[in-house]
Amino acid sequence: MTPRQTNKNHILFRYGLITVAFLIFSIMIVVKLFESTVIEAPQWNERAKKELSRTSVIPPERGNLLASNGNILACNLKVYDIKLDLRHNKVKSQNPIPWAKIDSLADSLDYHYPRVRNLNQHPDTFKKYSWHTRLKKEFEKDPDKRPRALRVAQKKTLEDFERIRNFPYLKDFQGRGFRIPVYKEEKNVRIYPYGRMAYRSIGRVNEDRLTGEFHGYSGLEKDLDTLLYGKPGKAKKVAFTSGISNWVALAPVRGFDIHTTIDIDLQDMLEEELLNICRESNAEWGTAILMEVATGEIKAISNIELLDNGTYGEALNRAVLPFEPGSVMKPISLMIAFEDGLVKSVNDMIDCSPFQRTSDPHAPSVKTMKQVIEMSSNTGIARVIFRGYANDPASFHDRLSSIGFFEKMHSGIAGECIPRIRKLLPKDSRGNNITMTARHLDLARQSYGYNTEIPPIYTLSVYNAIANGGRYVRPHLVRSLISEDGRDSLLPIQYIREHVCSEETARKVKECLREVVWGEHGTAKAVRDDRVEVVGKTGTAYPVEKGSYNQAKRRYAFAGFFPYENPKYSCMALVLGPSGTSANRTSGQVVKNMAVKMFSRGMLNNASTFTASRAASVPVMMASHKYSPSDLTTSLGINRARKVKENAAHPVAGKVPNVVGYDAPTAVKILERCGLNVQLKGSGRVVSQSIPKGSDVTPGAKITLGLRI
Repeated sequence: MTPRQTNKNHILFRYGLITVAFLIFSIMIVVKLFESTVIEAPQWNERAKKELSRTSVIPPERGNLLASNGNILACNLKVYDIKLDLRHNKVKSQNPIPWAKIDSLADSLDYHYPRVRNLNQHPDTFKKYSWHTRLKKEFEKDPDKRPRALRVAQKKTLEDFERIRNFPYLKDFQGRGFRIPVYKEEKNVRIYPYGRMAYRSIGRVNEDRLTGEFHGYSGLEKDLDTLLYGKPGKAKKVAFTSGISNWVALAPVRGFDIHTTIDIDLQDMLEEELLNICRESNAEWGTAILMEVATGEIKAISNIELLDNGTYGEALNRAVLPFEPGSVMKPISLMIAFEDGLVKSVNDMIDCSPFQRTSDPHAPSVKTMKQVIEMSSNTGIARVIFRGYANDPASFHDRLSSIGFFEKMHSGIAGECIPRIRKLLPKDSRGNNITMTARHLDLARQSYGYNTEIPPIYTLSVYNAIANGGRYVRPHLVRSLISEDGRDSLLPIQYIREHVCSEETARKVKECLREVVWGEHGTAKAVRDDRVEVVGKTGTAYPVEKGSYNQAKRRYAFAGFFPYENPKYSCMALVLGPSGTSANRTSGQVVKNMAVKMFSRGMLNNASTFTASRAASVPVMMASHKYSPSDLTTSLGINRARKVKENAAHPVAGKVPNVVGYDAPTAVKILERCGLNVQLKGSGRVVSQSIPKGSDVTPGAKITLGLRI
């Protein structure tokens, strides 16, 4: 056989082997295909059905909380954690490691996103916490043991991502998405533009560790959580030609935006006044509420507490917690007495001699109803109530219940409690008899505010009803709900009772309350101010600690309304401080100062005196790059306008810009872009900044902006 024939036979033999191999492989494929599609078909179908039936929850976007003027009190912000994948193929393939570029990356990260604050203050701090140390440690590891998610920045914006993406070393990687080793993880955070203003009333949210959902745990965030949270959506698995992917089966419904009654300016004023009084009196805590008389809208609510570090801060919301009220209960008892006909006129006389183990230190021993309230006579108010309830002390509780005093307010404030006033039954819970003598003693004390616990918001609600001609409106923090499509559902004014008393009774109680501030022997004469007529009642009580009264401390209360002739606002303050001062000098001053400030700003149906000294000045326009003074004068039909001097349009990188003159939203936007946390104080345009312009920016540092109208 010739060599050519031999080669031909070898080639044919090889082709034959290859053909047989392909044939065997094809038969195996057919067998496997038959096995999978016929024999094992039920198992595969069941697995596919199970996979495609899987659904996942799509969390809804939480609604915003808005102030009465539409300003945002709480909202969502989409932020990103920026991470490096050091096991990315493009990183692992680098040999040798480009240490010079990595050092440049570390320099950029230390400058813009340091791992700790004040990194450069001490050499040991820099050596331990600089990005040079961290990156060197990670890159020296075996490539397969490096982290896939090295976080370099937390809760940053897309601007930050693009900045880091273009840092040295990272900018050398071409492409986007999974083709580069730097990536971002999206998350939603809840932000509060006004910081700790009305902190307890607005509330906060936290994450449920089991479900991963964010729900409110205090304040409005908690009480209105079902409305704010929205409705979750559902996504199911669907088979596409390119594989299995998620398909939205039920779209999530965004939570309602809650339009609250909070007035930012009044809130700021109330917090400032309460804080000042707490500091002056060395108080442990204070709470105050400001309501609109006609509607029951809570315009401001503040809670101040002495913290462990010796400073005051917003803390526990005591406006809805029960406390022994003291003498602020007396006008409520008098209202019932007038309404029940136990006394007819404000000039009716009552014996104020010692009664039920209580004496009246104020002369004379016989007083009119005006004098009983003016001089805060315990015996006088007790004797009046005894006229109607001595034979059946339990009926006093029933009378309070009839006006809705023990019903839930549903104010929108989380943690709301109802009053605790014991019903004076002839037997206790164990069936033991209670003597009439003991019940009478308790009835007398209840009538003037002892042996009771009433939340300040309940006390104020009745004073508000007296100011409102007897109409008992429900205090509330929610004005309307705004749905996802923008429809605004205005909530109507709700009444606890259409009338808690007649207009005539309300007029009589108002007349008595006026004497407390304006009478010759009134207990709140320091609350007088000729500019606005404030009326109300003082009250003091010792706090109970470890089962007994602590006489070294006192709770000082003042509840009232203003102006007297046509009440527009009601207000109550309660302060716990050391003995030695009075409600007249503490809580009464909070209410008085609020009334005077509101009067000066023309908020009490009066002409404003706040800008009287600047009457000749021209309108002021905020600093703006977009508009000129002529645009303002033309559109408003005025002769002149003053434009605030503009700042530099291009701030120097790494330096704190000058934002004096800007409106608050613009200033916040500029400073947050620089990496600063902004806190606002006051209202209007920016007149001062706590960190001087040109200072080095420390990312995450707090800067306080002073605002003024």
